[in-house]
Amino acid sequence: MRVMILIKATKDTEAGVLPDERLFAEMGKFNEELAKAGLMLAGEGLQPSSKSARVVCANGKRTVIDGPFAETRELVCGYWMWKVKSMEEAIDWVKRCPNPHGGDFEIEIRPLYEMEDLGPGYTEEIKDKEQQLRKQLATK
Repeated sequence: MRVMILIKATKDTEAGVLPDERLFAEMGKFNEELAKAGLMLAGEGLQPSSKSARVVCANGKRTVIDGPFAETRELVCGYWMWKVKSMEEAIDWVKRCPNPHGGDFEIEIRPLYEMEDLGPGYTEEIKDKEQQLRKQLATK
C-alpha cells in the first residue's frame, strides 16, 4: 500500500525558519534508512503558506486566494510518499522519525487509493489510460 506522510506546519515553519544542521543530518539519515528499506518513493519540505495560493471553486466561479493562511495546525510543511506493507508498518516508521520541529509536532498518515479501491466507475479503459500515464511519468 502507498501512504502519504504529512508533517504539519508550526508557527516557525510558517515564518520560514529552516531546520538547523543537526536536524538536516538526522532527517537525511532517516531518509537513507527509508530508502534502504525500499519504502521511500518521494519526500520534500514545503515553503511557508505566505508563498502559496489556493484556488477555490464556489458556484462555478474560481477564485484565487493568496497566502499566508491562518490555521497553521491545518497546514503541511513537508511530506513523504512511502510504499509499505500495512498501516502498522507506516506507523512504526513514523514513530522512528526525528522530531521535525524540536518541540511538539504532529504527523498524519494517509493511505492513497489504489486502482482496486476505485469501484465500478473506474473502468478498464480508464485504468489502461492511467497505467499508460504512470509509465510515461516514470520515465521522466
